[in-house]
Amino acid sequence: MAIAPTSIPKLPRGVKLRFDTVRDTWMLLAPERAFQIDATAAEILKLCDGTRDFAAVVAGIAAAYAEDPAVIAGDVEAMLTDLAQKRVLDL
Repeated sequence: MAIAPTSIPKLPRGVKLRFDTVRDTWMLLAPERAFQIDATAAEILKLCDGTRDFAAVVAGIAAAYAEDPAVIAGDVEAMLTDLAQKRVLDL
């Protein structure tokens, strides 16, 4: 599944991004499921707030990590596609 640059990724109703202070890690919480994610994935998901399109998410992460957007676009797309297939992200 290819994500169009104009797709607007967002967490669906009932899915939350939270920092677990007990475990000192980021968690993506969905009904009856929980995913432990790393800090980079959390930064990507923070940008998936329903106001930015995919191209803006990639540009934001590229700026935060001082990387060329073309280099990271594939990795961001793969992560978001995986989460969409698990039904914890709407595209």
